[in-house]
Amino acid sequence: VVSTQSTGNKYPYSEKKPKWSVQPVWDTWGQITAPLASRMAYMVTPGNHEMDEYESTLENGTIYTKRFIMPGNERYYSFGVGMVHFVSVSTDEDIDPSSTQGVWLDRTLAKINEQRNLWPWIVVFQHRPIYNSNKNHGNWTGANNYTYGDWVLPTYKGWPDDYEALLLKHKVDFVLTGHVHHYERTWPVKNRNDVTKSYKNVTSPIHITCGHGGKDLYAIMWDTEDESTYGPHPPEFTAARDNEHWGHCELEFLDERTVRHTMFRMGESEVPAEDVLITKAAIVSGAEHFGFSLGLIAGNFIFSFVYMIFWS
Repeated sequence: VVSTQSTGNKYPYSEKKPKWSVQPVWDTWGQITAPLASRMAYMVTPGNHEMDEYESTLENGTIYTKRFIMPGNERYYSFGVGMVHFVSVSTDEDIDPSSTQGVWLDRTLAKINEQRNLWPWIVVFQHRPIYNSNKNHGNWTGANNYTYGDWVLPTYKGWPDDYEALLLKHKVDFVLTGHVHHYERTWPVKNRNDVTKSYKNVTSPIHITCGHGGKDLYAIMWDTEDESTYGPHPPEFTAARDNEHWGHCELEFLDERTVRHTMFRMGESEVPAEDVLITKAAIVSGAEHFGFSLGLIAGNFIFSFVYMIFWS
């Protein structure tokens, strides 16, 4: 299970104005997830409500690092499972070529590609999406599209251009995100407007936002009574989206070139609302061709990236 973690914080601007995050809410979340997290790897990545000083109620990542033990520095790290190599990225930090995270990501993806015969699939998971059509957040550019009075929110360098350049350079297959409280799946896309409307012989990353796991859905624009968060026409990169139903997503890696993506709406049916078969182009590296059977372990991975519990 890969997940963007949610916090039990109250905003400093709320009526009760607490000084710190609310630990009992974190406890409740842990109790809810324990039956699943105690039986399989439960890998998390931080978001704005963990890392940003204001939006984490001055916690600055402390609760996240105390309650979860992840590899590396626990914010950005990588690990391999079967034929898939996962890479966690922290969207609330710089990722430009001069940054620590940017250098780390470039080197990490390069090392994975040196053994692409072992890990034909590369999946990056992070909190904020760089491809998103919901107007309540927009595409992550390193700067928030909302303000909190006189409080100055930080700006992070390298988003999205430097980051996307690394995705393309190292042939990343999927980018899994949350943050935006809706579901969205892109076509294979690069450089914003270079879109291929097919899931056969894919050569560009596919971005999936599974942010509809439980918190209030972003169906209506903030500070309006009835204005939809969706424009009349979705952008070219959007293949599917849903801002009216809660749910979760799964990826089932069938072999080194085929993956099944499903999205289930909460409480409706055991039949997935979205069921998409994706095949990617064979990877050719020098004299090696990775289109043959590798005898690798297939795997099913569940992901749901969202604030899955309420703010107190």
